[in-house]
Amino acid sequence: MVRIRLRRVGRKKQASYRIVAADARSPRDGRFIEILGHYNPRTNPPTVIMKSDRVKAWLGNGAEPTEAVRGLLVSNGLWKEFYGTDYVYPAPKKAAEKAEEKAPAAEEA
Repeated sequence: MVRIRLRRVGRKKQASYRIVAADARSPRDGRFIEILGHYNPRTNPPTVIMKSDRVKAWLGNGAEPTEAVRGLLVSNGLWKEFYGTDYVYPAPKKAAEKAEEKAPAAEEA
């Protein structure tokens, strides 16, 4: 499975990131398939530059973005442009819902 994720570059304590398409099994700073852009959180406001056509191509081929990259896609408007809707963050589960999920698992065992 291909993931669109951040790859850390830069000096110690001065991180910036490349946005890359990489195999999910490869390490964070290891082998990648293609560089899709870069992200620098140290500037004010943070700098995000992406090759939108290549990001859309990878999403169309089934690549899955990580949570951090998904947030960058939403903030740049690429998520809505590709999927046609805004991303809706899932609501946190309440304690009662978590207990209900665990109860059937305990009964089966």
